[in-house]
Parts: sequence; C-alpha cells; structure tokens
Amino acid sequence: MKIGIVSDGKFGDRAYEIIRERFPTEWIVAPFIQSPIADDIELNLPECDLYISYVRHPDVALAIIEKKKPVILGVSFGPGFLRQAKVINENIVAPVTMCSLDDNTWVPEINEFAKVFGRPSFDVKIQDDGTIDIVRVIRGSPCGSTVAASGELHGTQLSPEQLQHYGLRICHFCRAPRFGKTCDKELSGLLHIRELTKAINRVSPAAGARVRQFTDNIEKIIDQKITGG
Repeated sequence: MKIGIVSDGKFGDRAYEIIRERFPTEWIVAPFIQSPIADDIELNLPECDLYISYVRHPDVALAIIEKKKPVILGVSFGPGFLRQAKVINENIVAPVTMCSLDDNTWVPEINEFAKVFGRPSFDVKIQDDGTIDIVRVIRGSPCGSTVAASGELHGTQLSPEQLQHYGLRICHFCRAPRFGKTCDKELSGLLHIRELTKAINRVSPAAGARVRQFTDNIEKIIDQKITGG
C-alpha cells in the first residue's frame, strides 16, 4: 500500500519520516493559501492508495478529498466540514488525534495503516512493586512520540508522578498541529497514559492498583475533552 503525505510545509514532515519506514510513502507539497476562500485549486497528486492530509486550508483539503481516494485528515476543520466532505467522498476519517485512530473503520486502506499507526498499544513487563522492566510499542503515533517517550520508561517506578511525566514527554515529542480542535497535545498525552496503564493492568493488576485513582481521573478528563463536557 502506498501512502501520500500531503503538506503545505508546516506539518507532516516527521510523520513522513516515520511512516516511510513501514510503508511506501511519498511526500507531496500542496500550496499554502492564506486567503479564507480559495477557488480553482489545481492539485496534482501522484497515485496513492491512501492520503494523509496535513494541509491547513479547508479548500485545499477538499481538493485532496475530491480525488475519491481514502483520506485521513491529520488537520481537521470540525464536524461541519467533515459532513460536507463525506458528500464528496465517504472514505474519510478525522481522528480526534492521530494517536487515537483505530483499525475498525469501514475503509480497508485506513485499517491497514491503523494496524501500525494510531491508538497506542504496548507489551509491558512490570514487577508487582511497580518497577517497569520493558515497554515495547506494538502500535504508536505516526509522529514518533510513542516510541520516543516510552523508551524512557525502563527501570522507572510506576506512580502518578511518573505517569504525569510520561504524558508531558509525549507532549514534548508530539508534533500535533494546534488548529481549532485538532490534535490537542494534552489529549495525546492523556491517551498514552490510559493505554499504557491498560497494558500494565493486563499483566500486573497489583501494579495497576497502585495508580488506580489517578487513572480513573485521567479517564474522566479524557471523556470531558472529547465530549466537550
């Protein structure tokens, strides 16, 4: 499967470097348009099975969507735009963050991508006293933050403070664009904490119990941020 990373120059460069290690990937430069409305956009895209759009102008994003190929919106423009876009091309997803993408969509190409990049998945070895021996990333974010931050966990002691630090390190490495409600860096950190502690609970409920109250609060914050409650 060939993936096209479409960028107007600001976002997507690190994703391109990471993704091309796993899939044939092409870097595609799109025009950066500052005008609120852009007409007659000519966008010549090389043939790909899946496009990931990091463009910051909705009309340029629509020009990608009009190619009728599956599209992941790395920069989204809200639910109204998504409804409009799906009238043109139903094979589009706009994940709340690129590290929240799951491989359960209706689009085979997106699912194939999301088996490798998306909602974090971990293989963890941890002692019951909370000492972390190994954290292996099975699936991580396309910006590389999952691998970079998780590599610092070996030998650390599980605690609320350690998990908070881990979330901050995810934010540090995260390249999520701050555009409207797209890819909230804080949410990315919270999602990583949640998925890491789920993996810990699967192998050592005793270790997970040490941070149960903290992780319950994290779950509530995630729900508030996603639902706007």
